[in-house]
Amino acid sequence: MNKIFLSLLIGFVISTLISPLVIKFMKKLKANQTIYEYVDMHSKKAGTPTMGGVIFLLGTLLAYFCVQGGANQMALVCLVCFFAFALIGFLDDYLKIKLKRNLGLKPYQKIIGQVAISIIIAVFAYLNSNIGSGIYLPFTKSLIDLGWLYIPFCVFIFLATTNAVNLTDGLDGLAGGVSFAFFVGFVGIEFVVLKSVTIFDGALVNEYSNILILCGAVLGSLLAYLLCNCHPATIFMGDTGSLALGGLISAVCIVTKQVLLIPILGIMFVISVVSVMLQVLHYKRTKKRIFLMAPFHHHLEKKGIHENKIVVIYIIVTLIISVAGILATILLNY
Repeated sequence: MNKIFLSLLIGFVISTLISPLVIKFMKKLKANQTIYEYVDMHSKKAGTPTMGGVIFLLGTLLAYFCVQGGANQMALVCLVCFFAFALIGFLDDYLKIKLKRNLGLKPYQKIIGQVAISIIIAVFAYLNSNIGSGIYLPFTKSLIDLGWLYIPFCVFIFLATTNAVNLTDGLDGLAGGVSFAFFVGFVGIEFVVLKSVTIFDGALVNEYSNILILCGAVLGSLLAYLLCNCHPATIFMGDTGSLALGGLISAVCIVTKQVLLIPILGIMFVISVVSVMLQVLHYKRTKKRIFLMAPFHHHLEKKGIHENKIVVIYIIVTLIISVAGILATILLNY
């Protein structure tokens, strides 16, 4: 636990120190966020620099390597996944800025990149003796073996989660805040699991400990980033950050066999995806909309709720579910 807090502290300090430099650099590059015309309530945000995900990416990387130790293959795979998805997001952001348009990478190009990374991580997990094809039932030690279905299932998880986080990144502090709350719950649950399972050997304990250290580094770095991203934001994370966070959430849950925690702790991400799907399907069928605008947080904005209030609600709901998940894990494992 001490190392988790240490990585959190280092991640926070590093990200706090580099954030002004990143903001200044992005402004110099004129890496400004493109505001969609139909999101008229955000017109005042035009000109705000993007690609702020670089702040917590660098903070996490440096903090993790300052604290990690022992067997860390799983954590390194998660870290590689973090940066691989960030690269896809970076290319998307770069093309938007370079070409001065809303469209960066074409949808099929993004999907090809995401699927390729997802398959590599899924195959690694399937063949790894410490992971395999099993997943835990939430908050318990009970395993479900998916067999060969594990690989396509993991690919689906990656695609769903990365795009869910990306869709949630629509208000100042929203995606970062909800991701922060998600990792609070994940770290708490995994810490309980690590302390309650006695069959782990020393190497596997180190593997799980390093994953928690990595998550601690993310928590600290995200906290520093949110100081810049809270309303009114001085920088946005862009796809560089949102795809990276979605990739990391998927990766840490896959290697720890806690994939089913994602739709529970990440319920607000699920709401973003489901609201868009319902809106599109219903409109195609009836030419009418269910929501004033999708994702759901924009619907709430159209209803007159200030974005600060929406962000706080999303974060509090995620934190409540996270705390409930930690308590449930304690009750079911001791």
